[in-house]
Amino acid sequence: ISSFQVYIIQVSVGNHQWTVKHRYSDFHDLHEKLVSEKKIDKNLLPPKKIIGKNSKSLVEKRQKELEVYLQTLLVKFPVTAPKVLSHFLHFYLYVS
Repeated sequence: ISSFQVYIIQVSVGNHQWTVKHRYSDFHDLHEKLVSEKKIDKNLLPPKKIIGKNSKSLVEKRQKELEVYLQTLLVKFPVTAPKVLSHFLHFYLYVS
């Protein structure tokens, strides 16, 4: 039986707030696209860990690292987020 962790992300833009849920593999896919399309630093995404990947402490640590990762991306693209990032954060559902 394979288990995986889902990370819950609170997004707020202006008066809008919503939640998106992603697995680490979704972050990895996003990162690969941003590295190739937008020349993002390859080392920005926290590394994938195999051993103890579902331990509570690792999940909490990775949650914080992924939060910093997303905040860093949003600072890097202050005016218009790349389409792949906007889609990842579900901007299209909430921001007109």
